[in-house]
Formats: sequence, structure tokens, C-alpha cells
Amino acid sequence: MQVMKLSKVKKLKGVIYPPGDKSISHRVALISALSTGENLIENFLIADDTLSTLNCLKNLGVEIELSDKLRIKGKGLKGLKKPGSVLNAGNSGTTIRLLSGILAGQNFDSEITGDDSLRRRPMMRIVKPLRMMGAKIEASVDGTPPLKIFGVEKLNPIEYELEIPSAQVKSCLIFAGLYTDGKTKIIEKIPTRDHTERLLGLKTYLEDSKKIIEVDGGQKIEAKNYFVPNDISSSAFFIVAGSIIPESTLVIKNVGLNPTRTGFIDVLKRMGANIEVENLREIANELVGDVIVRSGKDIELKNLTLSGDIIPNIIDEIPILAVAGAVAHGKFEVRDAVDLRNKESDRIKAIVVNLRKMGIDVEEYEDGFAFEGVKKLKGALIETFNDHRIAMAFSIAGLIADGETIIDNPNCVTISFPGFYDVLKNLQN
Repeated sequence: MQVMKLSKVKKLKGVIYPPGDKSISHRVALISALSTGENLIENFLIADDTLSTLNCLKNLGVEIELSDKLRIKGKGLKGLKKPGSVLNAGNSGTTIRLLSGILAGQNFDSEITGDDSLRRRPMMRIVKPLRMMGAKIEASVDGTPPLKIFGVEKLNPIEYELEIPSAQVKSCLIFAGLYTDGKTKIIEKIPTRDHTERLLGLKTYLEDSKKIIEVDGGQKIEAKNYFVPNDISSSAFFIVAGSIIPESTLVIKNVGLNPTRTGFIDVLKRMGANIEVENLREIANELVGDVIVRSGKDIELKNLTLSGDIIPNIIDEIPILAVAGAVAHGKFEVRDAVDLRNKESDRIKAIVVNLRKMGIDVEEYEDGFAFEGVKKLKGALIETFNDHRIAMAFSIAGLIADGETIIDNPNCVTISFPGFYDVLKNLQN
């Protein structure tokens, strides 16, 4: 698939089963590898990013069998083996940051790197606290991958307040905390997605309006059977599509509704979208439900400003929220989101470039952007910057734009949602 051509559609209707949650899939694989015994994982996301995690674990001596379900035979905390080559995290920031927390506690040397995009992403946010724990870890001169990690006998427990809200940094330190003799405390001023602490059953509490996560070093991780809910971030593209394409009705099944991941639904509801949740239940300590989204001639979205504490919990959904804002009334503004520039692409730049191509007059800031919504977008050649979320967001924009929209590199969606365009096509029939 060299390019993808899209045109305006009248409506979308159907039932969607999104792929398994990417964040949870990474974490379940890593936790299973550190467990004692065989783990059975259902609905694991099979996509480029999560396969990077599995391939790294195989290189560390973990037995993995992938068929209709995923089987991972845990090696225990100290059972990993020195890799036979440099570990390759591909495009996955989650893989390199979380796995580095585990590698920091091993008694062998290792090196982990990734593709061109990943080798531009900042790593000092994990290197600094890991060094405080006694890890011997080196990044490039620019503070980017590759990371060289040297063997130690054990790490030291620390009390550390996150300097920037980041679930990846937090999870890295949680994993490193397993390799200490004592209790590590991680402090969050702004809560971020909490899958790692839920999966490990860690003690968490609030103190002075801050969240404290406690990690006891050396704890034994029992093997389990896991079910991965469907990905809320992948669902976001269809939830927005169903909100902005007239006369649409979409049902998105078995979606993970963890409160740290549903901020974008709250934003869309505040904008006036008609979104309901049904069949709410709990599976493996995670909320799961069906999301129903409807649009109609009488539903008009109104824009707002997004800033402050909500940003970490909608960071992945800002590209598709910007598409919703493009066809809503009033001023849409995003601030305090400078970390968007450190994703798979500089997402602030990518959003601004492509909205301008579609006829929006956008003001760009270091930490965000702003524009007035318009009633009509115009088709354009979209630059994905090899970023899956930019490709998917502007594919949805192409379904409401006048004329033809061309996505320059649709294959990049395989990072998180390999079947995205098939699902999109089926909803138009």
C-alpha cells in the first residue's frame, strides 16, 4: 500500500472490535517474562510495537509461543540471559523505556536501540532516576538511544517525584524497583495511566494531593492468565469519526475504560458529542465496556481550550481531537503539550502542517497550537511523518473533506492498528 486515497462519506455505521490495548500488551508481556511459570494472554495486540517487545524478550532468553493466544514462560526476576546482540525496540518508546528499568537491575551488560525515529527521542528522563538507584547506564551525547546498560548486583530503593508526568518513566522505575532490597516510592503530582501498578497489584495512595506508588524489591511475580481489553486510543479515531460524520452510529466493543485513559471522551462530551457507555464491567482490575457514538444533523460540536492536568491523559488523542476541532464551532486551543514534540514524530508540527493543507489557519506554539474551526475541510496530500496516529487522524479528516485526501504513508498504522483501513472500509458499506 503506497498511498491511501479517501473521499467524503455520507455516514458510518457498524460494530467495531478494535485491537488489544497497546499499553497493556507491552506491560503484560514484560511482567509475564519476570514471573515464575507459564502465562496465557488473550487478545494481545499483534502490531509492530508490541512485537518489538516480544523480540527483545526472546533475545533475553524468554520462551514465547504465539498462536491464537500468547504463551510466555516466565524466567523470574533474575532468570534473564545476556542477549546475543543489541536489543532492537524498533519504533517503540514503551519498549525501550520500560525494558531499560528491567535491564538496569541485571548482572549482565546490554545495549538497546531502535529505528531513526526512536533514536531521536529523549531518554535522560529515565537515565537520571535510574542512576540515582545505582544503575550504570549511558545514553548518547544528545541524551537519546542507544542506551548502554552495565551489569550490577542490585539497585538501591529511592523516593522519586516525577519531573514530568509520564507513565513510561513511572513504569520504568517500578520495574527497576523490583531489583532493590527495600521499598521504592514513586510520587506523581499529575496522575498518568496506571496499568503497570494495577497489573502488579502495587500499593498506591494519595498524600498531599499527590499519588504515591510503593514497590517492594524482590517480590515474586506469580504466573497468570490475562485478557487484554480492546485499545481505547485506537478506538478514539472511530469515536471522533462517529461524532463528526453526519448520520453515523458506531458501537465499539470491549474497550478498556481505565479512568486515566478516557479523558478524550470527557473532552468530546464537553464539546457536545453524543457518547454513551454500556455493558460496563471489570476484567483483571481494568474497567471494560462498549462505547456507542451517534451523530445527527442537530449535533454541533463546540470548541474549547485543552491545557493543564488533563494533557497527560489525552496526549495520544490530541491529533484526532484536533480533527474534531477543525469542524467544530469556535476556537480550539491546546497548550502545555510540549511533549507532543517528542513522540513518534513532532506531533505539534505534524498537526499544524496537515491542518494548514486542509484549509485551516493554525497558530503554532512551542507547547501547542490554536485555530478557529471551519465548516468545510478541503482534501489534501497528508504528510504522516511516518507516525501512525497522524495517519489515522487525518484519514478520518479525509472522510469529511471536500475532494480527495491522500495519505502518503498508510503502512505506518501497523505500529498499533494493522487492520485500520479494513475496518474503515467496512463501516462505509
